[in-house]
Amino acid sequence: MDRNIIHLDLDAFFVAVERRNNAKLNGKPLIIGGSSRRGVVAACSYETRRFGVHSAMPMYLALQLCPDAMVISGDMESYSQSSHEVTEIIAEAAPMFEKASIDEFYIDASGMDRYFGAFKWAVALREKIMRNSGLPISLGMSVNKLVSKVATGEFKPNASKHILSGEEKQFLAPLGVEKIPMIGKQTASFLYDMGVRTVSTLRDMPLKFLVSAFGKNGISLWNKANGVDESPVVPYAEQKSISTESTFDQDTIDVKRLKSILIAMVEKVAFTLRDQKKLTSCVTVKIRYANFDTETKQIHIPYTSSDHVLLRVVTELFNRLYNRRMLIRLVGVRLSGLVHGNHQINLFDDTAESINLYEAIDRIKHRHGVEKLIRATTLDVSRRVRMDMNMFKGNLR
Repeated sequence: MDRNIIHLDLDAFFVAVERRNNAKLNGKPLIIGGSSRRGVVAACSYETRRFGVHSAMPMYLALQLCPDAMVISGDMESYSQSSHEVTEIIAEAAPMFEKASIDEFYIDASGMDRYFGAFKWAVALREKIMRNSGLPISLGMSVNKLVSKVATGEFKPNASKHILSGEEKQFLAPLGVEKIPMIGKQTASFLYDMGVRTVSTLRDMPLKFLVSAFGKNGISLWNKANGVDESPVVPYAEQKSISTESTFDQDTIDVKRLKSILIAMVEKVAFTLRDQKKLTSCVTVKIRYANFDTETKQIHIPYTSSDHVLLRVVTELFNRLYNRRMLIRLVGVRLSGLVHGNHQINLFDDTAESINLYEAIDRIKHRHGVEKLIRATTLDVSRRVRMDMNMFKGNLR
């Protein structure tokens, strides 16, 4: 039995939320992101994309390309709430779904053809989402996640496309290699230098040659070019979390030291979050006093994986939580409400320089270890903070 995998993608999601909330913005070229010259584009309308504007582009360049664009600072709280609304609609109807990011979903509708037709059901669900949320959404359906995602991207906005079983190669063949998910600019540039510009050309290359050129990734490239993707739809669970805590050898009331330890914790969990391409929407701080009384405080926040955002939230929670002025034996940080997504999903407080800095820091930590690059304020406690990285995996659920 062929699989039926549905991909749903909210069209220009941030822009759509702004237009739903303010109809006067309809039809106007919009850019959402930092308004300063050093800011970056978080999202943009289709009207601006025609001029070459895209997300993560420096704001000054975007305004050079489209000087008539209206810049909006953005409201991540509103976007997060809208994402939850759509998630709830899908959860009520879908037998099994995966929330791939704040605006992207997969549904495994295999077996539905026995009853009323998987694509017919998917179209009805799409119409329900648009009717109940007031947001436009596109869908693609095929035998796997790869082809469904590409189909959505090719035919959106306002699309409903079914790639029938057996037509995967024919559909992918004329597309540029950069249209294949996970082929980034560097890989695409390398393929271009080899004379490989279309999926059909990539598909016809000998597998041995691709392996010699790209290593194990060569096998993945060949499979994708041939429309092969066996990855499952991973059931969505709101309670997934990453957490860590530290118990002290001696109870302490040294607030400066406690905050330094919390900073070190945030740096590590935020790096793990970005490494796993996830975002958090809920932060919890935990303290245990010397008499073993344990207290926690949590707050829901717009999706993020940024150190500076999480540090601010954790510090505020600790200041609100620690009010007894008693000795403390344990502190902990927990990130929950996780979804898949890249750091670029929250750019409103970022600049191009800060984004590049995060990417550079993460590369260094990958190469030399997470302990090798830390904030100066944590130097005096970094060796005392024990956070087993296997704990992160154990607490991801």
